[in-house]
Amino acid sequence: MDGELVDYAKATVPILSHTLHYGTGAFEGIRAYQASNGSTNIFRGRDHLQRLVDSVKVIGLTFPHSVDDLLEACRKTVRANDLKECYLRPIAYLGDSHRGLKLPDGVEMKVAIIAWAWGKYMGDEGQQKGIRVMVCSYRRPDISTGLPWAKLNGAYIYSVLARRQATYSGVDESILLDQQGFVAEGSGENLFVVKNGVIYTPPHTNILPGFTRDSVIQMARSMGYTVKEEPIIRNQLYVADELFFTGTAIEINAIREVDHHKIGKGEPGPVTRKLGDAFFKVVRGELPEFKKWLDPV
Repeated sequence: MDGELVDYAKATVPILSHTLHYGTGAFEGIRAYQASNGSTNIFRGRDHLQRLVDSVKVIGLTFPHSVDDLLEACRKTVRANDLKECYLRPIAYLGDSHRGLKLPDGVEMKVAIIAWAWGKYMGDEGQQKGIRVMVCSYRRPDISTGLPWAKLNGAYIYSVLARRQATYSGVDESILLDQQGFVAEGSGENLFVVKNGVIYTPPHTNILPGFTRDSVIQMARSMGYTVKEEPIIRNQLYVADELFFTGTAIEINAIREVDHHKIGKGEPGPVTRKLGDAFFKVVRGELPEFKKWLDPV
């Protein structure tokens, strides 16, 4: 917390934290993986931390640390917890120095980084067999009223509600449409469609363009696949050969059903499997052309 290692039980935040009341904060999700040689690396740490800084910037607040400082703090946190693989949660938030909606210029964020061991986001069975999803009633906020490229605390209430609706409907996850009715993303994931050997994904204009998404696009193109970023309609989901989610938490996870429509054979397809295999080779440091994404702990 703010440059000091603190025991979890003592890492307290005041009840009048502005962020708790109004959502004025930003966060990231980052994974660290153990490589084949036994070392631990943070996957695309600089990219995530730069987005954290940029997210604070777009809401007009001051970020007190550099990306290099944040990355070193992530390393220290992983080491202090003696973790070989883990999930990291950097969060920038406001304390209790200001109350009400008006914030003066120059207010500095506080920063904390938490690390914990976290397995498969959708469970081992969901990873192996694919998951069931629904198109939910909540919409991705319109681009004119939100800041879609910033990972802001307050904006995630819609993601929470979308995931909750999926749970109450007996499926694993939700897909949100945008305000025009085009497919946007999952509650916390980016979406890919495979049809006739071509990979499609919604354009980055009104989604959070994730770094796992970007990694998959680059890997797929290096493997010879055609990847198209273009608007996608719900109809395309139902007749897709394969669907899969990407994200730091979910990594790469096949979708086997949408709104009770079986996708392909109802199991992870060959393109999803190939990309998933390549992804885990990347994070284990087995593909030299992508080692630039690994920051050693």
